[in-house]
Amino acid sequence: MDNREKIFKTISDLIEGGILTSKDIKKELTNDLRFKKDKILNKLNLVSREEFEVLKKIVQKQQAEIKKLSKSKKVKKAKKS
Repeated sequence: MDNREKIFKTISDLIEGGILTSKDIKKELTNDLRFKKDKILNKLNLVSREEFEVLKKIVQKQQAEIKKLSKSKKVKKAKKS
């Protein structure tokens, strides 16, 4: 029995018992889908837009520094010759 079948069986059992209303079903399904979405997103190791922008700025600064250093090394090598 897969997860969907278990969920539907649980819901049908509760409806038969008269314990669950349509609002409760909607709330349960919404919560279940939200948890599944969060679980999938966590597996993907996604980052927020803010984290991405901060990292992007750091990488750009490092690339600029690398460019400066590589230019200064070329100048020094030319002087030594």
